[in-house]
Amino acid sequence: MADEALSAGAVARRLGVAVTTLRTWHQRYGLGPSEHVSGQHRRYTPADLARLEIMRRLTGQGVAPAEAARWACRAPEAAPTDVRPPAGATGGRDGGGLTIPVGRAGPAARGLARAAMRLDSVAISATIAEAVEAHGVIATWDGLLRPVLVGIGDRHAATGALIEVEHLVSRCVSEAFAAVARGGTPAGPPHVLLACADEEQHSLPLEAFAAALAEAGVGYRMLGARVPTPALAEAVNRTGPAAVMIWSHTRETADPAQLDALLRAPRRPPLVLAAAGPGWQADTLPAGVVRPVDLTEAVSLALAVRDFAGPGAGLTGEPAD
Repeated sequence: MADEALSAGAVARRLGVAVTTLRTWHQRYGLGPSEHVSGQHRRYTPADLARLEIMRRLTGQGVAPAEAARWACRAPEAAPTDVRPPAGATGGRDGGGLTIPVGRAGPAARGLARAAMRLDSVAISATIAEAVEAHGVIATWDGLLRPVLVGIGDRHAATGALIEVEHLVSRCVSEAFAAVARGGTPAGPPHVLLACADEEQHSLPLEAFAAALAEAGVGYRMLGARVPTPALAEAVNRTGPAAVMIWSHTRETADPAQLDALLRAPRRPPLVLAAAGPGWQADTLPAGVVRPVDLTEAVSLALAVRDFAGPGAGLTGEPAD
């Protein structure tokens, strides 16, 4: 049984709740871990997990926690499979009858999706932070966050719903990546300048790239959403980065003229100009512009540029002002 027992963090990720919620359920209702090995923290057994899944499901359907705990403490097959929530409570499956499809993503993504449907920002943030600490930014983005964000987008496209879910999850993701950036961005001139295309407001993937660069120890500057071409050119002149990456999420914002303007810059043109995101079409890119296909390739490109250019050097080898 020991090899099947789970830590509190693993159970929280599976259920899509915060570890503090598990502690509360343990202290108030006795729904705690029962596996005990001398000298180690208690672990949750499969039976413990089954009870907690009932607790999470029933509270999500509007059942009062004390009543849900009474059902959870009984044999799992005795628990009701569907409960009509009391008047005024939020019914349905973790958020008004909708779910977020995550494809073949693992249990952590499914737990995050459930937390998102409950608008549980504490659980969302805790899940993201634990994933980044355990697996790093790239794996967290590809394996946890993208499936959930894509699922939210697909569900919104089909129903027009989940705008509030998307906003909350995006804010939690931004905060998590900002924490990584604060803890790892090296000082000194940037090797990479990051910006969204003119009129592009979808900046979350660029924030993921910034966090991955900070984690890898690559200096960068993030300009964010909707950067007009003249402003971006001025930023290139002032910081002298070796690489510039412009993100576009839709074809409407992917104007190749923005790239041409940077390639023709009279002073300190970037060593590498990258067009990232699904908005850019490969057959419309000016010669010399690279198009990384995913976050891993983008970080690899940035590391190669840093190693080639050296600390604080742009294309000409001159340090940035």
